[in-house]
Amino acid sequence: MSGWCRRLAVILVLALAAPQSSAADASEPLAALFGGPFELVDHHGRAVTDRDFRGRHMLVYFGYTGCPDLCPVDLANISLALDELGGLADRVQPLFITVDPARDDPQTLRDYLGALHPALLGLTGSERQVAEAARHYRVHRSRFRVEGYDADEYFVDHSTLTCLMGPDGAFVTLLPHATPPERIAGILRRYLAED
Repeated sequence: MSGWCRRLAVILVLALAAPQSSAADASEPLAALFGGPFELVDHHGRAVTDRDFRGRHMLVYFGYTGCPDLCPVDLANISLALDELGGLADRVQPLFITVDPARDDPQTLRDYLGALHPALLGLTGSERQVAEAARHYRVHRSRFRVEGYDADEYFVDHSTLTCLMGPDGAFVTLLPHATPPERIAGILRRYLAED
């Protein structure tokens, strides 16, 4: 395991073991590691920044529409959690930021997310814009090819943590891959009740 992977694993264990607290009470070193400004394009073709979502909690997930296994699980769980929240879900903005902007244009994101939950908003942009957003959220991403596929086909290895950000844009907590919908809904209820 590389030094960066070990460090991220320790951070994740600490984040999940720490008592749940408000964004203002989050441990400063951990809070400073995840989140930051971004300038992207949503799946309707509109330019957006992180500031456009102030006043609502953000569930920020990085993935791509061609992901064969990880993204479908996490996006389905987020969708089910939002359904479980009912009207409270209006106070949460789930964001799906592509790690593959070369293939995930706004239309591709809109078609992909249309089958999941109407609140999910897909974000893309130039390679530079996506790389900057991924850097702020500590998201690893790298292309790889699989033998037997065409030479121009590739997959993207990527981080699978979901970041919960507070209404002020500050980091709140991390949700690991495959967190069950009822757990996501419970965490969201707890933080929404504090606002």
